[in-house]
Amino acid sequence: MAGALRRLIPLFDRVVIQKAEAITKTTGGILIPEKSQAKVLTGQVVAVGPGARNEDGDVIPPSVEVGDEVLLPEYGGTKITLEDQDYFIYRDSDFLAKFGKE
Repeated sequence: MAGALRRLIPLFDRVVIQKAEAITKTTGGILIPEKSQAKVLTGQVVAVGPGARNEDGDVIPPSVEVGDEVLLPEYGGTKITLEDQDYFIYRDSDFLAKFGKE
């Protein structure tokens, strides 16, 4: 993990995601134009905040942890760039699903 990313601690129920790479070439070696590439809707969790607080002040832990693979909404998230890498910040409640570990 990059040094700048190690120092980035999301607040409350925010989660930092690194999106999966888009498929740019077929198995036969044909390059896929950017307009025809499917949107990347999965990503890996790289940093997690401590969680949101309820009305009583208790911390509600996030539903994901570092290393989890999640299904992302088509739109949303805040893009940040650290050391020439793009990351996205989402709220824990924005995720559509979490892939189970094998």
